[in-house]
Amino acid sequence: MIVKIMDPAGPSFPGVHYNDKKIDKGTGELMLMKNFPSFINESSSKEEVRNYLRAISIGNKKVLKPQFHAMISTKFQGHSKEELTKIAENFMDEMKYGGQPFIVVFHSDTDNNHAHIVTTRVDKQTGKKINDSYERLKAQKALSVTMEKLYGQKPEEELGKLLNYKISSLNQLETLLSRNGYKIGKNTDDINSFNILKNGVIQQTLSGNQIVFDNSKNDKRAKQIKAILSKYKQLYSTKVFKVEDDRKKESMLPKEKLRENNLKIKISFESELQKKLKDVFGIDVVFHHKEDKNPFGYTVIDHKTGKVYKGSDLLKMNEVFEFTSDKLDKKTFEILKDYNIPNQESKKILLEFLNKKYPEIEIKGFMLFENRGKKDLETYRKVQFEVKSFIKNQKNTNDEKKDISITRAEDGKLYVVHTRFHYIGELQSLIGEKEYQKFLNPTGVNEVQAENRTENNEKTELNKAVDELLFELMKSSGTAKDPVENELKKRRKKRR
Repeated sequence: MIVKIMDPAGPSFPGVHYNDKKIDKGTGELMLMKNFPSFINESSSKEEVRNYLRAISIGNKKVLKPQFHAMISTKFQGHSKEELTKIAENFMDEMKYGGQPFIVVFHSDTDNNHAHIVTTRVDKQTGKKINDSYERLKAQKALSVTMEKLYGQKPEEELGKLLNYKISSLNQLETLLSRNGYKIGKNTDDINSFNILKNGVIQQTLSGNQIVFDNSKNDKRAKQIKAILSKYKQLYSTKVFKVEDDRKKESMLPKEKLRENNLKIKISFESELQKKLKDVFGIDVVFHHKEDKNPFGYTVIDHKTGKVYKGSDLLKMNEVFEFTSDKLDKKTFEILKDYNIPNQESKKILLEFLNKKYPEIEIKGFMLFENRGKKDLETYRKVQFEVKSFIKNQKNTNDEKKDISITRAEDGKLYVVHTRFHYIGELQSLIGEKEYQKFLNPTGVNEVQAENRTENNEKTELNKAVDELLFELMKSSGTAKDPVENELKKRRKKRR
């Protein structure tokens, strides 16, 4: 979960116009309008909303750029639009904007669910400017407090656990913290202390004498990790490729790019074996490199026992990993990694599909990591619903359904790829046997229905003929009694 504060803007409130355009395109949805008068509501035009915010703002002529515009984003579909709205509302309380009129608009035009918030920096009640000093740092803290309040996420507890890991050097501590989203730096007020930060906010100040190094050599767990590395390198791809992350620069506004012209691209190195070790055993492999050159060493973080190892003390890096010249951008890598890939056949199907969909990106098989974990139930149900809808309305496919593809594998099985939910799976298990047979043989279903109609017609005609026959028998006997009833009477007399 991340928050981004956009640059302040003038009294025309362009953020309202920006979000209104998203709504008009169908990629935005107004989720909340709070603290507006009754005559400004969901049916109001963007001009009415902007005029109301402007009317509050113009009372303070010193505030030339009154617009406050923030964006809160989750990874992929990690939080629903309703959850993001609740997070945004609580975030505004923490930022001291809770009493201000503001809108929350959910956007669905990227891989990550996100919501935009727009309001004014001029206090509705007092006409004074709301304090915006260190606003970006405040936003990080406000989001952290919000997530703790709503979901029980406590960064201080997480940090406390990390600081109890056994390390043998300061570099290992830095690697451990960096891997978990923290940064360690010198305290300017005390040369013997360190500040630990997350998203630019100081989480804890650590005195040098609080750091304890463990250099013990007799370690059974080290032998276990060595055995695991030796075994699993035979089972999963050991090929390592480069991942380049320039998303921060791409998301910057032109002014921000000018201020940070020398912003470096973040580089990491990844492999399927590396991911499998972390998912199955809690063993995190971190490669060390300079600039964009191949790694010169690696560190192993064992989350199971809470200890950090120098990789070469276990196995030499080149004995385990094979380095390639291939690379991916971070956004694509995160998407590929999120797919549930249960077997080699589905991996092959997905690879062919992705290379057709994204011909400009060279995706190779070892960049797709086997992932047997199922999607959460809510996501699975959404995929089910959309696939069934896609099959039912194939002739009227619209843009929304272009993220669904059905492909036949070499073994004859049909697979579904859903690019928005990063899902791949067998069609039969997804929609059920009955719907699957209908999909395979839609004309056969019509023939069965026709046969059933014919059979029903024949039964109706037969019943009609029997009724007519009985009626004729009744007339010929000169009685209105049912001949069957007469036959029953005769049988009763014989029994007596």
